[in-house]
Amino acid sequence: MQSQFLRTSLCGLALIGATATARAQWQIEPSGTSASLRGIHAVTADIAWASGTSGTVLRTLNSGQSWQPCSVPAGAGKLDFRSLWAWDGDHAMVMSSGPGSESRLYSTHDGCRTWSLVLANPDADGFWDALQFDGTRFGVVLGDPVRGSFTMFVTYDGGSQWTRQNNPCLRATGPKQGAFAASNQSLAVLPIGDANSPRGTAMDHQIWFGVSGGSLYGFELAPLELISATSGTAAADGCTHAQPLPLGAKESAGIFAIAFHDDTYGVAVGGDYAQPQNGANTAASTTDGIHWRVALHPPAGYRSTVAWNATDATWIAAGPTGSDISRDNGKTWQPLDHGNWNAISLPFIVGPDGRIARLISWGQLRVLNQAPKTAAPAQHKE
Repeated sequence: MQSQFLRTSLCGLALIGATATARAQWQIEPSGTSASLRGIHAVTADIAWASGTSGTVLRTLNSGQSWQPCSVPAGAGKLDFRSLWAWDGDHAMVMSSGPGSESRLYSTHDGCRTWSLVLANPDADGFWDALQFDGTRFGVVLGDPVRGSFTMFVTYDGGSQWTRQNNPCLRATGPKQGAFAASNQSLAVLPIGDANSPRGTAMDHQIWFGVSGGSLYGFELAPLELISATSGTAAADGCTHAQPLPLGAKESAGIFAIAFHDDTYGVAVGGDYAQPQNGANTAASTTDGIHWRVALHPPAGYRSTVAWNATDATWIAAGPTGSDISRDNGKTWQPLDHGNWNAISLPFIVGPDGRIARLISWGQLRVLNQAPKTAAPAQHKE
């Protein structure tokens, strides 16, 4: 059933007729903050969390009609919360990105009234980039290389205990490689195993992460098996290295986001954040995670985030020069808007200066177009 909020919001959109050019649109929402937002996680269409600079964490329980400011964790007022994960409206985890101990994990179990410090980066020369869970209690923290290997911590209990991985697949394959903390999407975690197994039980996972130069790392992580793996073990034979986006050796260019919508199809996006208008080699797609095809018609610039929109069976990518949509599993992309965005967790998108918007999909627009014309004439919004 269509909510009153959706019906009201749609009345404020410029509705495009039922033609081949019709497309989804973003509806700006009031965030109540001017922080730069890079963390966003939609638990449902109604419950979502967002995070950003100056220790900012926001929460909505009403589809974005209002975003409530959370308390700032003690001593975190100057931290940049670039990643977060939430399980419901009360339980969430937020991660800051910064040099050394400025990379931290905090958790809340009471709707962000109070926070507990869970983990601080033990490496003075480290920098954390992403935090992802598989939807249950298995989670991964990814960080830049320390002593020649990418940093990775995993948890099997929802984030209470974290174990450092010494997996040979984490060895950097080139000098000055690093991951990106632009959108919390440089890392993807995919559970694999028996489809009939209860959710939350121990299972294998595919770990994928993109880095500078357009390279992609992938390997399979069995429960508790690779904690002390060393060179020459069978684990080393399972490492996957690919280069979906041929972007050279610039530290400002690479894969900024990777996502899969099932076990078959995935999309990687990125580019060069120092040249945000350059759309060359900014997206690639795969059907197996190993073989990648650069988009025939790429997004219109550097893109830091990408997500599968199940409502319309489309991909949406976004960055500082706008967002784009693909209806053919990432082969071609068309402009969606020209806003300034950082990260997506549909139906929400966030950006600098406290920007938050909600996606009104083409399917929802079509429903409205077919409804009786009882609403006031639509007003155009950029």
